[in-house]
Amino acid sequence: MSSNRREFIKQLGAGTAGAGLLLGFSGYLFGQPTYTKSLRRSTSPEAQGMDSAGIINFLDAVAQSKHEFHSLMILRHGQVVAEGWWNPYRPDLRHTLYSMSKSFTSTAIGLAVHEGRLTVDDKVISFFPDKLPAQVSENLAALRVRDLLSMSVGHEKDSTAEIRTEDDWVRKFLSLPIKYQPGTRFLYNSGATYMLSAIVQKLTGQRVVEYLKPRLFDPLGIEGMDWERDPKGIDTGGWGLRVRTEDLAKFGQLYLQKGQWNGKQILPKAWVEEATSFKIQQPIPANNPDAKEKSDWLQGYCYQFWRCRHNAYRGDGAFGQYTIVMPDQDAVIAITSETSNMQGQLDLIYEHLLPAMQAKPLSANTKTAGTLKTRLAALSLPPLPPQKTSPVAAKVSGQTFKVADNALKVQSVAFQFGKDNCTITLKDDKDTYPITVGLGQWKEGVTSLPGTPPNLVVTPVRNILSAKVAASGTWKDENTFEMLWRYIESTHHDQVTCHFEGDKVRLRFRNSMVAMNPNAKDARPELLGQLV
Repeated sequence: MSSNRREFIKQLGAGTAGAGLLLGFSGYLFGQPTYTKSLRRSTSPEAQGMDSAGIINFLDAVAQSKHEFHSLMILRHGQVVAEGWWNPYRPDLRHTLYSMSKSFTSTAIGLAVHEGRLTVDDKVISFFPDKLPAQVSENLAALRVRDLLSMSVGHEKDSTAEIRTEDDWVRKFLSLPIKYQPGTRFLYNSGATYMLSAIVQKLTGQRVVEYLKPRLFDPLGIEGMDWERDPKGIDTGGWGLRVRTEDLAKFGQLYLQKGQWNGKQILPKAWVEEATSFKIQQPIPANNPDAKEKSDWLQGYCYQFWRCRHNAYRGDGAFGQYTIVMPDQDAVIAITSETSNMQGQLDLIYEHLLPAMQAKPLSANTKTAGTLKTRLAALSLPPLPPQKTSPVAAKVSGQTFKVADNALKVQSVAFQFGKDNCTITLKDDKDTYPITVGLGQWKEGVTSLPGTPPNLVVTPVRNILSAKVAASGTWKDENTFEMLWRYIESTHHDQVTCHFEGDKVRLRFRNSMVAMNPNAKDARPELLGQLV
């Protein structure tokens, strides 16, 4: 992960958590998903010049790594050659995107440019004359749309954390000092992408997600998407879009085809070329001048896309959402995952998938392709292992614990243990939130518990009101019941530990972002319960 992105994550901090639940699903290959307007499936990877053995090697490397993959789709010559979802993630589920959202916002700008609504050389202040500071600095006056697109605003630090402290994010952004001449220095700045979203809404009267629907989403058969919003109802732009993995693959294929889809020019070819070409160089570490040779965060930035090694480019999001476009190989790779080492994931792609792509169709290899199909169908993130039950389960089952005053405003917690599951019910001053966890298996459902799922960027206005969860639980010892709550339309998960001591219980929360950082601490307090 780049230093700029690490700083972005550090500034934002981590969100809070919660949960609630029903079944599981595994990956598959060559089959049609249940929703409509899907991509074409190849009869085998070899038919599109890709070696099944290379994909198997990639899956082996993933399994041996510390990366947690949620989904994978590989396209070659416009056809899906391999796809898989790590149970309990499924192809029909959306996945929250962090900065992968930026590339969609950039696309909205490109369409608006094509429609003559603006140019990339328009001054940003021209769109918001009623939100300008009393004194407009020379650098603010010079700030262009292209500077927002290329992350070269001139701010000394990412503006995202600061703009989110107020209700009017546009006004706050325009009030921030611009230290450097716009267009001269790269700084990863999600606030800049938010401003692009605000410009689209100002010009069209529509949120970006609404503006893109007839122009991008409908032609590509992308359905059910939504986007987080700011307090003024503007899509956040730089994060918060939710789409399916196949939607990411379609988006990448559209760009690979220079904006054409089913014989129609959906996005201007000139914009695709402009948006994905080198615009500005990221700072090269002074103490490591050779870093560029091994880093995909130092190959240059475009218009909300990153240049990659091997003449590829990508949209990506924190912790590992990707749409990777590889023109030289006529390939697209879409991934959702959670990792603290995004460069490590790209390295595995270059090591295993890239050499598996050949210029011509390969001879059929039924045995290896069959092995791959089996492997993809069996992909799974295992539930917590089943353990012998504890005598405490019978003592607390059906009982309610009154919870001491806490910042989460949780008033009580109750437990109901069954043969193969446990339902924990949290109650606050507004509602009750049951969460059923499987014992040795996943149980899936939906929760509206405030603060769920854990989120890197906590949007002040909660406009996505529920989260799908798959959960499992196990007794770690006689007095400790541990649960894993996976938010299966999100990047993250929670580990929740209940420790029973006589007539008391302690609940501790630990989200996966914290788990990847030994120096971090979950913001949620420990809950202390007394048996009623």
